[in-house]
Amino acid sequence: MSRQIFLDTETTGFDPRHLTNPDRIVELGCVEMVNRKLTSNNLHFYLNPERDSDEGALRVHGLTTEFLRDKPKFAQVASDFLAYVRGAEVIIHNAPFDVGFLDAELKRLEMGSVRTVVAGVIDTLALAKEMFPGKRNSLDALCDRLEVDNSGRTLHGALLDAELLADVYINMTRGQDALLMESASTETAGPAVDLVDLRGIELPVLMASEQEIEVHAQTVEQIDKSSGGKAVWKQQEIVVQS
Repeated sequence: MSRQIFLDTETTGFDPRHLTNPDRIVELGCVEMVNRKLTSNNLHFYLNPERDSDEGALRVHGLTTEFLRDKPKFAQVASDFLAYVRGAEVIIHNAPFDVGFLDAELKRLEMGSVRTVVAGVIDTLALAKEMFPGKRNSLDALCDRLEVDNSGRTLHGALLDAELLADVYINMTRGQDALLMESASTETAGPAVDLVDLRGIELPVLMASEQEIEVHAQTVEQIDKSSGGKAVWKQQEIVVQS
């Protein structure tokens, strides 16, 4: 069974390790997906951070000190949170930020760190930068690019953002995980699949003709000229020769 948790936090600011007045988590949202299907077994807390939010952070999430005053403190929900994510693969957009805050909260309680209880952490921001280099890769930008409806996102909210991230991730990985089959599943019956041993089959090797080799050489030469003699393979040849 593949269990993944999409996680997001909202915070009072950006520095969870400040010596005198560290920033704290004000909202925690988690969305569960099992075998690429959302389960509705979500986890969501508003939290009393025991301090005011910075003005900039307040403009982002809109969670006032008055609203959060009667909400539970992180210490009251820490055990439930760890039990929920234990053994799962956790998926976060800009993971170092959220993991940093969660680890700071857990450290105060002497309860270890996130990575000691989960199966792994995937950073969708890093994944997006690999897939879409040179482009904006914020959650909103990815929603627009992958046609995920984020019209309800007027303010940042941890649970809403986790739900959007789940949709974004499914679209980003479509064609990869989507083709995986759960071999242990007996819920759907179908025809048996015959496994064929291909190790004894010798595949033919097709060599380029002289004409194709000549055309290739001419094309490479044209590219080199267009780059002013700065083609990558030319530079590699210089390094090897030296």
